[in-house]
Amino acid sequence: MDNLDLSVIIDNLPFLWQGLQISLSLTALAVVGGIALGTFLALMRLSGFGPLSWVAAGYVNLIRSVPLILVIFWFYFMVPLALGRPIGSFYSALIAFVMFEAAYYSEIIRAGIQSVRKGQVHAGKAIGLSYWQIQRYVVLPQAFRNMIPILVTQAIVLFQDTSLVFVVSLRDFMTASSIVARTEGRLAEMYLFAALVYFTICFAGSIFVRRLQRAKTA
Repeated sequence: MDNLDLSVIIDNLPFLWQGLQISLSLTALAVVGGIALGTFLALMRLSGFGPLSWVAAGYVNLIRSVPLILVIFWFYFMVPLALGRPIGSFYSALIAFVMFEAAYYSEIIRAGIQSVRKGQVHAGKAIGLSYWQIQRYVVLPQAFRNMIPILVTQAIVLFQDTSLVFVVSLRDFMTASSIVARTEGRLAEMYLFAALVYFTICFAGSIFVRRLQRAKTA
């Protein structure tokens, strides 16, 4: 440990910060997109209309059966082909994360919706609300309050998974750390620093989740 040179971290902080910004931006956008699409998939599965339910279930089961790194590859090559033009590594990775996370968020959200008491759904029907109105005004607000801790937990997992974007040459925080480690020849310093950053962010997120859980049960 006496040979550690921490100056390499200080000298490369702007470069590393750029990588961390990409990781955090990718996480935040993928969480928003994943929850939005996941909510739609969950409502499709619970709609009672067979074809919609089957399509949503098929999508969820397919995506959850495939490794994330393979999904990233799929969308990195397929999205430009579908659009007829390149869109860059960041947007390809973002689409992949949104589509992948939506499958997991949909199951979380479906469980949250099913946790709302049936009597409130029946009350909504009694006053003439449609299925979608009941979900929007009655069920989803309560379900999301119950789901916040587990949604945040999934976001923490997503932040860790952003390190996989190196496969499409996107310079996230882990990739930036690896570049500095190789070019400066200081692998121990950089990988210890990367581990510390990931630990700090994820540990802070886990503390936030515990506080949410305590507030919910208080």
